[in-house]
Amino acid sequence: MALIAQTHLQYIIEIAIIIQIAVVFILNLAPMGLNLILLLAMIVAAGFALMFGVDALFLFIPGFTHSEFTHPYGPLALLAVVTIMAAIPMMKKSGINTRSLQIYMGGIILFITIVGGLMHRSFLLLWLFGLFIGFFIISKSFRQKSVFTIRRIALVIVAALVAFGSLEVLSRVLDMSVLSPLLRLSRIENYATASVQMVIKNTTLLGHQLGSCYWGDACLGGSDGYISLPVNLITLFGLPFPIFYGILVTKKDVIDYMLPGIFGMAFDFGYLFLVFLLGWCIFVMYTGFRILRIYRERRENGDKGCLGREALLIGSLTAFIAQGTIGLFLMNRSINGTALLTFLLLSALVVGHVVLVKRN
Repeated sequence: MALIAQTHLQYIIEIAIIIQIAVVFILNLAPMGLNLILLLAMIVAAGFALMFGVDALFLFIPGFTHSEFTHPYGPLALLAVVTIMAAIPMMKKSGINTRSLQIYMGGIILFITIVGGLMHRSFLLLWLFGLFIGFFIISKSFRQKSVFTIRRIALVIVAALVAFGSLEVLSRVLDMSVLSPLLRLSRIENYATASVQMVIKNTTLLGHQLGSCYWGDACLGGSDGYISLPVNLITLFGLPFPIFYGILVTKKDVIDYMLPGIFGMAFDFGYLFLVFLLGWCIFVMYTGFRILRIYRERRENGDKGCLGREALLIGSLTAFIAQGTIGLFLMNRSINGTALLTFLLLSALVVGHVVLVKRN
C-alpha cells in the first residue's frame, strides 16, 4: 500500500506528520492554563531528574547497566525546566510569591547538571547551552534586563571547565574511563577523520554510493539505517528496514557517535534532504519567535488566555534550538534513534502553535 513506508526516510516523515497533527489537536483541545502547564512541567522535570539520577547511580554499582537516558530525553528535561523558568515572571506579575518555585527549579537544574554530566559530556553541553538560550529568550520576552554580562559568561565558562576537569579527576581516581572527557575527545580524534572522509567521498544528492555502507553488496544507497527512529518502533510494525542492533551498533558508531548530525543525515539521505532539514529548522525557529511576539503583545495588552501556551512555547523552542544545534553540529547521537523522535516532538510543539482555535 502507498501509505506504508518503504524506507527509513519515508517512515520518519510519516511519523513526523502524525506527531504534528496530534500535537495541533492536543494544543487546541486540552486545557492550556498556566497552572496546569506549570504543574505538568514540574512533574516531568522531577521525573527526568529521578531517571537520570538512577541511571548515573548504576555507573557505580557493579552488576547494573546504565541506559544513557540523557541522549534521548535530555531535551525534554530542558523543555520542562525552561517552561518553569518562563512561568515564574508571569506569576510574579500576578503578585504570586514564587520563592519556593525558584528553589525547586534551582534544585532540579543543579541535580540534572551533576548527574547528566556524569553520564555524558555532550548532554552537559546541550544542557548548559539550552539554559543559556532559555535565559535569553525569557529576558527578551518579558523585557527584562539582560542576564548576560561579561562576569556571568566568564562564570559559566569557568563552571564548565571545572565540571569537565572534575569528571577527568573522578575518572582517574575511580579508574572509570567511561567518565573521562579526554577519552571521548581522543576517540573522536582517532576515528572522526576517517569517518568524515568516508561520508564526503560517498555521499550523493539522494543518499550514498552503492556498496559504501556496512551492508556491502546489500547496500541500498540510502536509508540504510544510519539515521532511524527507535528500533522498537520499527519492529513493532514488522517493517523490513535494515537495522543496526547488538554488536552491529559499533559499525554505526562511525557516524552515530563520531560525527555531527549533518554528516549522518547527508550520508544516509543525501544532500538534498540535508538542505531541506536545515531549511525546516530555520522555519521552525522563525515561526516560534514570530508566535512568541504575538503572545507577548497579547499578554502586555492584558490578555491572560495564552500564558500557558507562551510558557510551553518558550520551553519547546529552547529545547528545539539546543538539541538541533548540538545534534546537527556536534554529535549525531543527540538527534538519532529515540532522540530523533524527541526532536520531531519538539518541532511539532513549536509549529503546533500556528493553529489556535478560538473559543467562545
